[in-house]
Amino acid sequence: MSEKNKGVIGILTGGGDVPGLNPAIRAVTIRALREGYKVIGIRRGWGGLVDTIRDKDADNSDNFQTLTQEIVNRAGRTGGTFLHSSRTNPGKVKKDDVPAHLQDKYAEKTNDLTPEILKNLDFLGVDYLVPIGGDDTLSYGVRLYQEGFKVVAIPKTMDNDVPGTDYCIGFSTCVTRTIALANSMRTSAGSHERFMILEIFGRYAGFTAMLPTMAGAAHRCVIPEFKFDIEHLTELMVKDRNENPSNYSIVLISQGAMFENGEMVFQDLSADAYGHAKLGGIGDLVSSRVKELSPKYNKGKKIEVISQQLGYMVRSGDPDAIDSIVPMAFGNLALDLILSSVHGRLVVLKNGRYDNLPLDVVTSTKKIVDVERFYDTKRYRPKYENFEMKPLFIMTSEM
Repeated sequence: MSEKNKGVIGILTGGGDVPGLNPAIRAVTIRALREGYKVIGIRRGWGGLVDTIRDKDADNSDNFQTLTQEIVNRAGRTGGTFLHSSRTNPGKVKKDDVPAHLQDKYAEKTNDLTPEILKNLDFLGVDYLVPIGGDDTLSYGVRLYQEGFKVVAIPKTMDNDVPGTDYCIGFSTCVTRTIALANSMRTSAGSHERFMILEIFGRYAGFTAMLPTMAGAAHRCVIPEFKFDIEHLTELMVKDRNENPSNYSIVLISQGAMFENGEMVFQDLSADAYGHAKLGGIGDLVSSRVKELSPKYNKGKKIEVISQQLGYMVRSGDPDAIDSIVPMAFGNLALDLILSSVHGRLVVLKNGRYDNLPLDVVTSTKKIVDVERFYDTKRYRPKYENFEMKPLFIMTSEM
């Protein structure tokens, strides 16, 4: 390790947890220490910076910690994030969530604490910030960069919908888990000759439903990008079941999928700091309707349903091979940029090659499934005709 301190790098993880976060933290830290930087881990995403008290005698141990090789090596092979996470948006902090030491200064219904964040980063001596997150977490990284702070970002979300990159940390493990869980549960579906409805994550993008279906984990999938006809879905499921020697059929339902003439289904209407209400329940609604409609397409006989939300099962546990390798590469890419005094960038994978793009790509567009190219709207299945020169995950490139 170099004895000369070149500066301080801050790193944080925001939004949902995924396997691969700890390997990314490890990659950034190990390389940074080797190059002579000090590394500070910000706890609970942007929340740790919101709650930091600018007093050298204050106990900020819940808000940040100095990272060492020993700490990150111990965590680097595990899932989740040892720095913890939150969906805090410092630009929109509700009055009740403003830290006690700032209550007198910020008393509006919604408060922009960005001036405090910049002062807290200065208090910590952070020169460069490496946020790891999805488009919500990184959108605030864009805000800080616009305020003049040096930011190099790493994309993470198992939905794989951060614009600009073909791959986000967590996606491969999510697909791997979904395939494994569907294959495990099909024994019950076959034993009881039932439909099986599996609800999976995917608010605006259906990649997590499309790839497992393409891999054979399900007969059909419905995705947020195309509103589905429940009558047609039921007809297809009956057909799949009748053609299956084991008498069952499986459909993957993205949480953000919508009935024809319907809207997204929410658990409740309370929203997080980025304005998103909590999704959940579309799988149970589909299950109820296909059971009700099944006699119409099954000679008058009702077909029972197994309904299961895969939920956190696909985002927990250790990372798979890709989510161990890509975070290592992303972390080193971030350090390459910092060492070159480059900032305001997002490290990416494009067509199988590592690269970087302007950070504001995160907020300038949306990344969703190209329905015309990749989704058969009649068969409710992935559509593919030619794999030549396609990227690893086929439909995740914006080219």
